[in-house]
Amino acid sequence: ELLRSAPAWRKLQMSFNLTRGLKEMILADLQQRFPDDDEETRHRRLAHRWLGSEIASRAYGPPPEES
Repeated sequence: ELLRSAPAWRKLQMSFNLTRGLKEMILADLQQRFPDDDEETRHRRLAHRWLGSEIASRAYGPPPEES
């Protein structure tokens, strides 16, 4: 009921916060799994998870190697 009665701006803000939180969780996982990655490689990995390999490959090239 609280969500239904919330104004549109608040729902949008909540959505942005959830998206940001999810992105931070993915980046933290990537940092843990690939501690030697530089920032560019980590963001390429994020793009492949976030967008899917087909779209991310077109935009950023193939996914980084799993090492």
